[in-house]
Amino acid sequence: MDRFHDFSSKLRGPLAHSSVAAYIRWQRAVRMAVSNGEAPPSFPSDLGPLSLNLDLTTACNFACDHCIDWDSLNSPVRHDIAKLQDSLRELARRGLRSVILIGGGEPTLHPDFVGMVRFLKEELKLQVSIVSNGSRNPLIAEAAAYMGEGDWVRLSLDSGTDETFQAMHKPKSGISLAECCTSAEKIRKANPKITLGFSFVITWKGSQREEANLIENIDEMAQAAELAARNGFEYISFKPFLNRTNEGAEVLQADEVQGADKIRAGLTAARECTSSYAGFRVIESLNLQVLLAGSWPTLTRQPKICHMQAFRQVISPLGVFNCPAHRGVDRARIGSPDSWIGEDGPKGTTQFLESFDASKECAEVVCLYNSVNHFLEAAIEADEDWEFLPDIEDCFL
Repeated sequence: MDRFHDFSSKLRGPLAHSSVAAYIRWQRAVRMAVSNGEAPPSFPSDLGPLSLNLDLTTACNFACDHCIDWDSLNSPVRHDIAKLQDSLRELARRGLRSVILIGGGEPTLHPDFVGMVRFLKEELKLQVSIVSNGSRNPLIAEAAAYMGEGDWVRLSLDSGTDETFQAMHKPKSGISLAECCTSAEKIRKANPKITLGFSFVITWKGSQREEANLIENIDEMAQAAELAARNGFEYISFKPFLNRTNEGAEVLQADEVQGADKIRAGLTAARECTSSYAGFRVIESLNLQVLLAGSWPTLTRQPKICHMQAFRQVISPLGVFNCPAHRGVDRARIGSPDSWIGEDGPKGTTQFLESFDASKECAEVVCLYNSVNHFLEAAIEADEDWEFLPDIEDCFL
């Protein structure tokens, strides 16, 4: 398993270990109380998510037809920055270790984007990563000056030619794929310590969003990899297009994928054409791996309790949500964006752990957290110590 998706190891690293151990002890105490007919203990006062997807804004300057957050883009709702920062301070007190600025919009469009990165790094001392469409790389370069070892930036570009880039992303500013790639050099120059990645969501013939056919880009996988390597990116990450169910969950429509052999050929060609670039990596996302292996149904067999709801949540202007796969979905809303300032955050998290039946709610989701959820459930039931892995520093979930 690629280290990006090895969540079980991340939860046993030195930064996460104490929080996970406290959660396991609490869950055991809850189950013991219930079995004895007693009132269960409250959610621990010093426990909260280890990692956040933080949507600074829902605004976006692209109109990507394959965007998974299409329905929530460009909402008039805005963060109250003072309350957001107070929420983040409280979460840091509760053990928050990492923040991924991603989703729901383009993070660099927030007027205090650089200031927020500085706040997360200098005041809260968190690991920080940025996922962007690449249209405002000079701002990311400015923010990168505050970032450090282990932090990363990933640009969602999904193409190997400008023709496909324009057709897929419809940038309102008219920026080209070449400009996105060449301006990324400013990020590397601002801070060589951070990792810079190129993201490629694979779309295939027949893939649709709301019955509209998407632009197919499988044939540009190798071109995109060579473009990324040539422009100083350290890796290209390939992942399959996801859609939403009527209930709002992100799903891999594996039965409808056409061109699996073309995807395999594209991966091979991507590795071959970048083999001369020292250290460059071609990464297959976990859901792409299981899609190609035909083993994806395994990751839809969820346990009843999604333990990862306690460790990884989404904060957006629209509220706090229990999972990136349910971002913006009302029935996955834990509370308001500032829920963690008061008691609504822990109460909402406890409620979702009790009432959100992942075996039903996520039955169609090819879940990246499936194995770690089963791993945590086994650890709770086993009544054994949580194994410590001293060499794992990455807390991005």
